[in-house]
Amino acid sequence: MSQALQDLLDLLDLEQIEENIFRGRSRSAVVPRVFGGQVAAQALVAAGRTVPEDRPAHSLHAYFLRPGDPGAPIVYTVDRIRDGRSFTTRRVVAVQHGKPIFHLSASFQAYEDGLDHQEPMPASPDPATLPTGEERLRGYGHIDPAVVEKFAEARAAVDLRYVEEPPYGKFGEPREPHSQVWFRTNGKLGGAVDQPLLHIVLATYVSDMTLLDSVLLAHGRGGWAVGDVVGASLDHAMWFHRPFRADEWLLYDQESPSAYGGRGLGQARIYTQDGRLAISVIQEGVVRVPRDQGAQAPSSS
Repeated sequence: MSQALQDLLDLLDLEQIEENIFRGRSRSAVVPRVFGGQVAAQALVAAGRTVPEDRPAHSLHAYFLRPGDPGAPIVYTVDRIRDGRSFTTRRVVAVQHGKPIFHLSASFQAYEDGLDHQEPMPASPDPATLPTGEERLRGYGHIDPAVVEKFAEARAAVDLRYVEEPPYGKFGEPREPHSQVWFRTNGKLGGAVDQPLLHIVLATYVSDMTLLDSVLLAHGRGGWAVGDVVGASLDHAMWFHRPFRADEWLLYDQESPSAYGGRGLGQARIYTQDGRLAISVIQEGVVRVPRDQGAQAPSSS
């Protein structure tokens, strides 16, 4: 296991300070606020710690209310909404400086047999043939070296490989609003930490990294790494369909059906390498063009 992955696991290991109340710490991100995937993952950890282990999470719905302060702890309060025979529901509110910054509802289900079908996995190259995210980042001369270091540090716990050039690598002309990324943790998970909830939490963490890329591609924008848009996640929903491991390759197939009114919508499916549909994801975010740039996309050349 890499040190970066161990650091991420430590970040997600919340301190319980009272029944149904947990405290998490933060770390700096690419932008000057807490990374949304971190808050969502920590909130899911808090919810999961109040649910029997034989009831894995099957869905979550969340709203990002305020930017998080990376220099302050986050307190997560869990409301035990329902404990039914098959389903368990939890609501989590994340608070900083006396104000809610994030709200999550999560549902957990005891395993049962049922109908089974899925959308087929789309074609994609073997992840082993693709450059790593860090290799791509360090190959771009147009990105500020300080930004490259921030990106590399923020994603060091994850082996994340774009199938095509990411928005910040090739921009200036609109492209198809579709992006594929292979990802897995940068190291194997084992021992006491190797629990089903952890794999779901880690996928939740990663899911916020690239989902709005397809919005940027549609408009030839490079994104936050090059400063031609500003924005943030607004809401996030995930459905966990089938078992998977976050330390094995997962294909994140993403697209954007719409952008309007300063908001962009991303939707995606996550497949295991052998073709099982594991997760569905939808997210809307604020995506604004800086006023001094207007609607015309800058060139990457």
